[in-house]
Amino acid sequence: MSRGKQDDRIDPPELVTVRLEDIAFEGGALGRDGSRTIFAEYGIPGETVSIEVLRSRAGVAMGRVVEVLEPSPDRVEPLCPYFGVCGGCQWQHIAYSRQLAFKEHIVREQLRRIGGFTNPPVAPMLAADNPWAYRNHLRFTAKRRGEVGFVQRGSHRFLRIDRCLIADDRVNDALPLLQGKCGNMHQITFRVGVNTSEMFVHPDLTAVDPSIESGQRFYHEEILGRRFRISGASFFQTNTLQADRLVELVRDRLDLAQHETLVDAYAGVGTFAVILAPLVRRVVAIEESAAAVDDAMVNIASSPNIQYYKDKVEDVLPQISQQVDALILDPPRQGCHAKALDTVIKIAPSRIAYVSCDPSTLARDLRILAEGGYELKEVTPIDMFPQTYHIECVATLRRS
Repeated sequence: MSRGKQDDRIDPPELVTVRLEDIAFEGGALGRDGSRTIFAEYGIPGETVSIEVLRSRAGVAMGRVVEVLEPSPDRVEPLCPYFGVCGGCQWQHIAYSRQLAFKEHIVREQLRRIGGFTNPPVAPMLAADNPWAYRNHLRFTAKRRGEVGFVQRGSHRFLRIDRCLIADDRVNDALPLLQGKCGNMHQITFRVGVNTSEMFVHPDLTAVDPSIESGQRFYHEEILGRRFRISGASFFQTNTLQADRLVELVRDRLDLAQHETLVDAYAGVGTFAVILAPLVRRVVAIEESAAAVDDAMVNIASSPNIQYYKDKVEDVLPQISQQVDALILDPPRQGCHAKALDTVIKIAPSRIAYVSCDPSTLARDLRILAEGGYELKEVTPIDMFPQTYHIECVATLRRS
């Protein structure tokens, strides 16, 4: 057995049999082989499995299940023929109800281990009504022979995709019209307005198939009855139906009053700001993405009590002189800048709603806020990404 010095690969792969004990952040099932901890893709806690170990270093090994010797009662047959090869979904082999339980468990463990919360107040996960056909934003790769598909996770190998089971049906309707015709392209992006039926498709595909409307500058989506313009470079939630529930949850947890000032940090195209503006006296929104702010200027046109700043959150927050009553933090995956958290503690809003797509950075930032005088009241996971290990959360904090 030889091991690569650069990436700790095992060549040829090692085959071991273990009993899986737990589920880990980022989706792998966890087992032990002597003194070594093994993280195995496509396993379920409680199973006895054969694992192909691909990498190993310092007592930790990474691999994938190649044979299930004693299956879990939660193991189901994956519906997608690409599952296990594509890599876009990691949990199709797990019954959906168990996926939800695992995600709750992962959030709780991250809050305990990283955040130091002994008994974290994790609420039951908000399940998706339909755990399939939910994704409204997909980016495909095109190969020289004109085929359209994905690059397999962890490799440079191309995989032709004729139907993605988590994609919106309108995306899947377009795929057969493109296969074999996109040889001069590199990537093709689809975005769908689920509540408006609008499509955003890039690049312009008129020469490939004129029946596919493409080349748009932007599209529109509606959340809780409010209409938003979204450009290609702007972020927007990939699960529209769950985005409705996410905004409702933030609105309910903040319990806003008409005389109050709300700060919406990392405000994007203005989703929270626009929907919550009628409930408060003033909204201060902060976003550094130029494309998102351009969209937001259109979206806030009928909301005169919203003031938008195009800059970094950590640079704008210290400049706010008036009292801040409530705050929304919705940072990217890496979490909040340390300077931003320091300023939040200084300006001391009475309530905070922290929206996160990464429970590890959420746990880290919640610990900083707790040490700065905030009580963690509740963390509610929302399943924005069924069939995957990804987790969205809304954490609610109150000033002690």
